Amino acid sequence: MRASRDFRLLYLGQTVSFAGTMITTVALPYQIYQRTHSTLAVGLLGAVELVPLLVMALLGGAFADAHDRRRMLLVSELALAICSAALVALSLIPAAPVWALYAIAGVSAGLSGFQRPALEALTPRLLRSELMPAAAALQSFGRTLGAVGGPALGGVLIAGLGLPLTYAIDCASFVVCLVAVWQIRAVPPPSDAEPPSLARIVEGLRYARRRPDLMGTYLIDINAMFFGMPMALFPAIAEQLGGTSTIGLLYAAPAFGAMLVALTSGWTARVHRHGRAIALAAAGWGVAIIGFGFADALWPALLCVVLAGAFDMISGIFRMTMWNQTIPDGLRGRLAGIEQVSYMTGPLLGNVEAGFVAGLTSLRFSVVSGGVLCVAGTAALCALLPAFVRYDDRTSVHRAEKRAEEAARARVPLSGAR
Repeated sequence: MRASRDFRLLYLGQTVSFAGTMITTVALPYQIYQRTHSTLAVGLLGAVELVPLLVMALLGGAFADAHDRRRMLLVSELALAICSAALVALSLIPAAPVWALYAIAGVSAGLSGFQRPALEALTPRLLRSELMPAAAALQSFGRTLGAVGGPALGGVLIAGLGLPLTYAIDCASFVVCLVAVWQIRAVPPPSDAEPPSLARIVEGLRYARRRPDLMGTYLIDINAMFFGMPMALFPAIAEQLGGTSTIGLLYAAPAFGAMLVALTSGWTARVHRHGRAIALAAAGWGVAIIGFGFADALWPALLCVVLAGAFDMISGIFRMTMWNQTIPDGLRGRLAGIEQVSYMTGPLLGNVEAGFVAGLTSLRFSVVSGGVLCVAGTAALCALLPAFVRYDDRTSVHRAEKRAEEAARARVPLSGAR
């Protein structure tokens, strides 16, 4: 935070914006569940969001390597604010059509997918390589703070003020982010950057495929989230554990666990076997989800979900550190797009899977079986990707190359143009 004014502005804007988004993350599933009383309908939100997210994340990555990343953030934040305003309008309609809610969810997912690569690729341009673990923990803490406060506040706002004002607060959060990002200096692309194209996207995919350590970070997380993501079931589970007032607590609990890890994350700088740490954290997530499935009371259920969130944060810190310390700047946007696909595909498909299995069997079977498959899948992927498990940042050739690139760039100052 002291090293870079621009990083401070970026951090402030994104933290506020994300908190508003997390309010809507509770409000939109709640609105759909109230309209349909179907867990499958809530789970289908993930299916609706998946395709726009996948396509726009890869496209956004190519754009982030060829254009000013700050400008991309401004355009996408403005478009997301318009989507939030549309939700305000729909919430004023007594029987808002469910298809319209799905449509806005899909557009918003696409915009988020387009924005995220520019955001992820911007941080390494604002900070030195050795600050990446601290930056990863700090950014994770900001998102976690929003993920804790956003859902909890969302539940209170829905109950006290109704959906229109709840969505309006999210809209206001985008305005705060726009003002902060506007003050960041321009961050032009590398001088040898080529225009976005399908060939450039394929180049990024080939680079990732050549690195089993990167593939491990993607696949381990997809596996954990696909099988162990029960959030689509939270509205139904909340009815069994205390009613509507508990929905916000369930959504906030994973983020609370993540925040505890972020606040005590100094120890992560002393861990060098990042692949092994990610794998152990993913398995821990699965075990915690199994416990959640067997919980019959609110507080044991919340404790298990808090533990799951803590393990997810540990995994996220080491994945982000590996990405930012080893990926060349000229590929950072496209690889950030792949990262976006990896850590969003799992939860989105996982919510569909959880809702589908719960509809065929029961809530408990859906949650517990997902946790078991998460642990089993993690073990299988570790056996298939030994280079990922052995990754050590002290001996990584890719990190040495990244340091050399950073040293060369330090001799060329960023543009001061707005």
